[in-house]
Amino acid sequence: MNAGWYWQALSVAAALACGLLIGIERGWKLKNQKAGTRVAGVRTFTMLGLGSGIAGLLGSLGHAVVAAAITVGLVVVMVVAYARELSSQHDSTSAVAAIGTIAIGFLAGIGNPALAIACAAVGVALLALRQELHGFVERLDAEDVKALARYAVIAGAILPFLPSGHFGPLGAWNPQRLWLVVVLVTGFSFLGYVANRIFGERHGTVATGLIGGAYSSTAVTQALAQRLGSEKQGGAEPAGIALATAVMYLRVPILIAVFATRVLLPIGVLLLPAVIVAWGAGYWLYRKAPKHQGPAPPGNPIALLPALGFVAFVAIAAVAARWAQGSFGQSGLAVLLLIIGSMDVDVAIITLGGLSAAAISPLVAAMAISGTIIINMAVKIGITLVYARSRGLSAALAMASSVAALAVMIGLAAMRL
Repeated sequence: MNAGWYWQALSVAAALACGLLIGIERGWKLKNQKAGTRVAGVRTFTMLGLGSGIAGLLGSLGHAVVAAAITVGLVVVMVVAYARELSSQHDSTSAVAAIGTIAIGFLAGIGNPALAIACAAVGVALLALRQELHGFVERLDAEDVKALARYAVIAGAILPFLPSGHFGPLGAWNPQRLWLVVVLVTGFSFLGYVANRIFGERHGTVATGLIGGAYSSTAVTQALAQRLGSEKQGGAEPAGIALATAVMYLRVPILIAVFATRVLLPIGVLLLPAVIVAWGAGYWLYRKAPKHQGPAPPGNPIALLPALGFVAFVAIAAVAARWAQGSFGQSGLAVLLLIIGSMDVDVAIITLGGLSAAAISPLVAAMAISGTIIINMAVKIGITLVYARSRGLSAALAMASSVAALAVMIGLAAMRL
């Protein structure tokens, strides 16, 4: 009983706090209006939160009719109070904020105080960032809106409805995961487009490489190389590609530390020279990249056909990996890791983590993962040269230099076996 009373008090207190939070923002926003002309301020919004919180609590206790009467009454009072302001100023923000406060307070009252506080915080942020949001919308053009709509369809209207299971040859294809590749590739294109619109082509492209490399350096390489090959004048895409692969060199030890801790020390020793070379080459390409004063001109950031070609490559690699696993078994472990790592080093690391400590020594395991990195880098070099052609030569050389450093370390390690 005491615990129930405590939770009820917490729920109503959260509803009151939500109303107070929104009321402070609205009160500050309307502080310059003459006294008596404001429809609702701090006190009114706080009372809206408290009243709707009590209504929610009564509803959760089985008094649905009373709860509905209180909630509807609060909404009606706010609609009547704001009717004149809506007709004269054509600004419904405060009216909608009041109704939203009632809904948030009711949410807290029925036993969801944490979610209500989160909703109130988001609401206050939207209200407080009025100028920034309006400024962002004013900078948009028709192509920006079309790009957003296309990506929303690709990511939100298709992906959730695809089945997740084993289909196709050898059961190697998972439609949902394959389409996720399309979402990633087009998503990095869209991310780079947005970054360019905000920060300018040089810094936006580099940001895309750094951020995207933490998720999928291969997808970033494909997106930037495709854009580099289609532009009349190259920008910072080579630097973005090089830095995305440099981030990959840092991501691998982190995953090793999580899934195969015993391999962390030898893999760190093998990768250290490659990390230094990769970041040095990426920084050098960034320094020599042409400077741009403004954002890149609008274009089509969602290139679906190249993304579909890329996912076809992933599908073929998935079938090859399933075939190698079924044909060779445990004896083909190294071959399997190399095939998987050619497209996704992360999966190869997870596979390694599932092996027993006696299956493979830490040094040999580190050499195997390093080999998958070399193959994966070779694939990215090929992608860069295919999509960007001669314009991607500098990025390809940067990646090749880090690969050479890693190959030397693997050779030295092999001499110790």
